[in-house]
Amino acid sequence: MAGKNTLFTRTDVPPATKRREDEKYLTPRAIVKELDKYIIGQDEAKKAVAIALRNRWRRQHADPALRDEIIPNNIILIGPTGVGKTEMARRMARITQAPFIKVEASKYTEVGYVGRDVDSMIRDLTDIGVNMVKKERLEAIRPMVEAAAEDALLDLLLPEAPEGKTARKKSVSYETTRDKLRKQLQSGRLENRMVELTTQTDTMAMMQVFSPFGMEEMGMNLQEMLGGTLPKKKKRKRVSVAEARHYLIQEESQKRIDMEEVIQEALRRVQETGIVFIDEIDKIVAMPGEAHGPDVSQQGVQRDLLPIVEGSAVNTKYGVVRTDHILFIASGAFHVSKPSDLIPELQGRFPIRVNLHGLNQQDFERILVEPKNSLIRQYTELFRTEDVAIEFTAKAVKALSDYAAEMNQRSENIGARRLQTVMSVLLEDWLYEIPESGIRQITITETMVHDKLQKILNHEDLSKYIL
Repeated sequence: MAGKNTLFTRTDVPPATKRREDEKYLTPRAIVKELDKYIIGQDEAKKAVAIALRNRWRRQHADPALRDEIIPNNIILIGPTGVGKTEMARRMARITQAPFIKVEASKYTEVGYVGRDVDSMIRDLTDIGVNMVKKERLEAIRPMVEAAAEDALLDLLLPEAPEGKTARKKSVSYETTRDKLRKQLQSGRLENRMVELTTQTDTMAMMQVFSPFGMEEMGMNLQEMLGGTLPKKKKRKRVSVAEARHYLIQEESQKRIDMEEVIQEALRRVQETGIVFIDEIDKIVAMPGEAHGPDVSQQGVQRDLLPIVEGSAVNTKYGVVRTDHILFIASGAFHVSKPSDLIPELQGRFPIRVNLHGLNQQDFERILVEPKNSLIRQYTELFRTEDVAIEFTAKAVKALSDYAAEMNQRSENIGARRLQTVMSVLLEDWLYEIPESGIRQITITETMVHDKLQKILNHEDLSKYIL
């Protein structure tokens, strides 16, 4: 029984065991665990992102009467370059399996200036959503499509007789020959044989390719207006079996996919689960006294961005997209500005602010070895392609992290990206020589790291350009 002070309660909440099994991986703890595989530290940011992603699922299971009232808690990630903000965006895209786009705020301009307007990020997100759903549908029907394409190829390889297709197909010799060709086709023996294929050129697609403006920027949907009336030109050409198969698979796929259903599902996903990651949002903060030259439209970009984040309708070539429930995550270094320099209205639309700390020597040491895609693992795989085994001693790893941390202190702090620099400098001679060297085993020691990097570090002018 609810307590006396309870303002709202639901008695029809389904037990957790009845919820879909395929959503278990989206628990906040599971999301953080997945991010831990690729990003060292930054626990506060991971937790905030994990909660925001899980809230997307929670909203889908909320009371329909309140569902539209639950708006996303947009996030600003604040931290220096190279601490994991972009990597977090990349991993989120894979975890969510939802329409996701990463954009750079500095690429946009105020409406009326030359450049991309902020609405285009939603149009691009919609394109991603349509392609995502279309890919899913294609995977589901792929066996059927490939079988149909194979039959069409056999028809090209063994054309029907002028006197009648039905009679010939019933003949024993025809079927025997067709079966032989099918086996050869499946074994790959006919890939280079030439066939004559009839293709169609979409006039509308050609107009889009050669138009200097995108369809959305022209302010009208020419695809809908003219797509059904413009003719498709037929063209016969000789191509290889491999090329013909590719074309026929595409043709058969278009026949079997209901694009209207694909578009409707994509629009639903974009509006309900879409995520926009806006990087470098600090670059559109105009500092006092900078309202001139290339910075004149920065505050205008913020004003244009505000209705998108608040919730508005954006016209796309697939239809109108509402942005009310799209999750926006922004990030920026804020070296010369701060989040409070954003226009107040935009600040209010990013209520969650998370600080990412700078990286120290211990962080660099962990980054070199712990992530699933660590630099040492990447270089180990590169050397393996040359049949060379490479290993790093523990002291060598520590020395590399020491140099990376020292260089970030001496010059511009570029975070974990400095590790890529020192690793590249350390291994460049090996990478150049091993194809002809005959070497099959390399062990990187602390002494080797010092010998290679110390002389560069001590040479101030040289280190400025190399490290």
